[in-house]
Order: sequence, then structure tokens, then C-alpha cells
Amino acid sequence: MTRERLTELIELKTRTRQGPGPEATERQHAKGKLTAHERIELLLDEGTFQEVETLRRHRSTAFGMDRRRPHSDGVITGWGKVHGRTVFVYAHDFRIFGGALGEAHAAKIHKLMDLAESAGAPLVSLNDGAGARIQEGVTALAGYGGIFRRNTRNSGVIPQISVILGPCAGGAAYSPALTDFVFMVRDTSQMFITGPDVVQAVTGERVSMNELGGADVHGVTSGVVGFVYDDEESCLEEVRYLLSLLPQNNRETPPAEPCGDPAYRPNDALLDLVPADPNQVYDMRALIQEVVDDGEFFEVHEMWATNIVCALARLDGQVVGIVANQPASMAGVLDIHASEKAARFVSTCDAFNIPLVTLVDVPGFLPGVDQEHNGIIRHGAKLLYAYCNATVPRVQLIVRKAYGGAYIVMDSRSIGTDISLAWPTNEIAVMGAEGAANVIFRREIASAEDPDSVRRQKIKEYKTELMHPYYAAERGLVDDVIDPRDTRKVLIGALDMLRSKHSDIPSRKHGNPPA
Repeated sequence: MTRERLTELIELKTRTRQGPGPEATERQHAKGKLTAHERIELLLDEGTFQEVETLRRHRSTAFGMDRRRPHSDGVITGWGKVHGRTVFVYAHDFRIFGGALGEAHAAKIHKLMDLAESAGAPLVSLNDGAGARIQEGVTALAGYGGIFRRNTRNSGVIPQISVILGPCAGGAAYSPALTDFVFMVRDTSQMFITGPDVVQAVTGERVSMNELGGADVHGVTSGVVGFVYDDEESCLEEVRYLLSLLPQNNRETPPAEPCGDPAYRPNDALLDLVPADPNQVYDMRALIQEVVDDGEFFEVHEMWATNIVCALARLDGQVVGIVANQPASMAGVLDIHASEKAARFVSTCDAFNIPLVTLVDVPGFLPGVDQEHNGIIRHGAKLLYAYCNATVPRVQLIVRKAYGGAYIVMDSRSIGTDISLAWPTNEIAVMGAEGAANVIFRREIASAEDPDSVRRQKIKEYKTELMHPYYAAERGLVDDVIDPRDTRKVLIGALDMLRSKHSDIPSRKHGNPPA
């Protein structure tokens, strides 16, 4: 009897995994998309997936639903290993009800999210669904509410990663928006609140799904997505890599790895990489590549707000978060988008015990009516708040210029960085020497017989008095001016010293960051 039951169970689970049939799988593949099980197999270490609620079925009877009750109810849930560490995952099965969420479907996800929270392990969602299941009405909407509530409760507790591998429309898009990192695949994935048909009906605008909410739109324009890839295989491989850089939860530190790159390796290349002239362009990524272990770093939002670089990397095998102005884009100026991007990254690193290294070469905040009217004050304050609120080890390195309020915001000593370093090319001031001289000596320059000559003299005078590379160090606002060739060694030493840092914070329910 037991053997017969076992045979029945195996056949039932085999049919469930196969889904509605080979035709449905072929349609999924024809769209350039993998099935839910194929995606999970790529994400997790081989043979480690343990599925739960495989045989769950919905109980709706409206609109003929009682005659369509497939097992799994359109979502695969379970856990497995990534690089040997536990990860929870759920994946919409588009072959069943288009991956639409109903009551049973949502209950499976709720249970998995609760398990991830209890176990203290990351949660990865593989999104490929048509939104709320219309036939189930308000119970489907309530299912999304339960997901959002759990996303919020687990925010900063366990890493939450959303991977968009198909449609993610309407209320469904808010779950990825609440998670820590979002991945998308070009051409096959879209995310929007209202689809092209609704947009056309309301505004008269004609737009395709990819033009409205495709991967490049969210990776370049909206900033909703941090990572964009050409295919699912490379996307899921990079999700695995990201997980290798993150702790399991907020009570742990990120996993360290043995490092074959010498900690005291000199950075001779840096002497020629950064021009002494503050107006000359260079690529900050080249500096990062020279300093970090084996030249490898994982950039977040690479295509959005490119005037600032946010990346995860390793220094002597330890994970660090790097925030760096990018002189190769908009001269590295801080604007609304750059402030938002960096603030979010700083907060994420702080939540998951990832030390911060800030590389400064900033001419200030971007001036302009558009920036002011769209709230640069409010958005710039987000970055300020994130740094001031961060309790992880923080090291600032001023590479070249650091002017005005942007100097303060980029983790200066005055807002709590633990160690502030500078190269001998640093210029720290309220503004550039040219602008400062024009303000301070305006009347003297205007009344001179040779205004240009006097202006040049006053610029030189201002630089000599207030902008020489040791001015801030003499006043204790920079801890050391270092040889650029020692950058890697000094950063590793500072972070090693700070590894046991502990910060007491005021008792409060939560802060109230700028909106």
C-alpha cells in the first residue's frame, strides 16, 4: 500500500512540475523566458532546492475557477543554498494563470517570507506575473497587502532581492520597490503601475510595454532598477554574486574571503591617474579598480545618476561599500538623482553592516532653477541624513576638490566619518578659488586698472591662504594627508582598526528622514 501511495505521489509531483503541459512550456521558451523551476535551478546550488506547498490549490469557485485548480497555484516556493548559504526563493509560474496572484498563491508567499524572517536568511523573488487574479477579487488585493507588509517588516533585517523576468504590473510593482535590490532583463521584462492601454486611454499617448516600463527605462531613466542584463542566465548568475557580498541578516557581517591580492600592494598607477588640475576629467572607476581586491567591484545603478558611483567590493577580503563622485560625468557634481542614489546605498550598507569608503572629488551641488524647484534641498538632505545616521565604520578620502555643502555631505569629519584622509592634491573650500576671489575681492577687482591681473593675483592669494592641501589637516578636519601610492594599504589599515566599532544611538521608534 505504501509503495502504491509513493508511486502516486511521485506521479503527482512530476505532473505538477511539468505544469499545464509541454505546449505551455514551449510558449514560455518562445518568449525567450525560462520556466520557474529552470530559474530556481540557475539561482541555487545544484540539488539544494527544497520546495514547500507544492500541492497547494486555490478554493475559488467564481467564473468557472472550480474547474481549474492546478497544483502549486502558479507560484513555486522553497529554499536552497547559494555558495553554501541558505536562501529563500519564490518564483511565479507564468504558465499557470499567467502567474497572477490569488489567495492561495499569496498565502504561499506569505509563509515563505515568514520563514525567511525566522531563519534570518535572504529572500529572492523571481517575478513573472500578470498582477492580481481578477476572478478572486479583493482577496487577491489583500494578498498583495500581506506581501508589502512583510517586505516592510523585513526591510533592513534580511536582504531582499527582486528579479523581474516578465510582466510586473499594477500593485505588484510595489513589492520590488520595497526591496533592497532590483534586477531586470532586457526585452522580456516590464514593470509599470498602469499599462500602455490605460496610458493611451487617459493621456492619449501611444507607448509600447518596453518604452513604458522596460529594463533600460528603469535602469537609465527612473532609477527603479539597479541592475540590467541581456538574458536570464547572466542576470541570475549576478544575483548569486551579489548574495556572496551580503550577510545573511542584520545581525551578521558580510562573509570574508581569503585574499590573494597583497594588502600592502602599492598603487603607483594612481600618481598619473588623477590630474592635479581640478577641471580635468578622469574616470573614478579606474581609481576604484586600482585600489580594491583584484580590481573587482559590483556597481549598483551603473546607468542611472552616473555622476556618482556606488559599488560593493572587497578590501583584503572584507566587503566594503564605496561611494564616489564621478568627474567623468557632469564633473562629479551632486544633483537630485545622485543624492537619492547614494543615500539609498549608504542606508543599505549601514543596515547590513557593510563599512563605507567615500571617495570625494566634488565641485558642489548642481545649480539651476530645475534643481531648486524639484527639491534639491530635500533630496540632498537624504544623503546627509543617511551618512549622519550610519553607524558602520566610515572612511573618507578626499582625492581632489571638495567644495561647499557637497564637501560636508560626502561624509566629512563634521558629520561623523571615523577617519578622514586626503591626497596632497586635495582642495577643500567653500567654493573654487576663482569664485571665491570674485566674491571677496569684488570691489577691489572692479576698481583696478588691470582687473584681470588683480583677479589672478587674488585667486593665487586665496589658494595660498585657504586652499593649500594641509589647511584642513592643520585644523584636525583631515586625519592625514597620504601618499596616493599608499591608498590601498591605508584604507585597509583604517578599516581593520574600525572592525570592532560600536556606536550607541538614541532610543527612538525610528527616525524621520527627508521625504
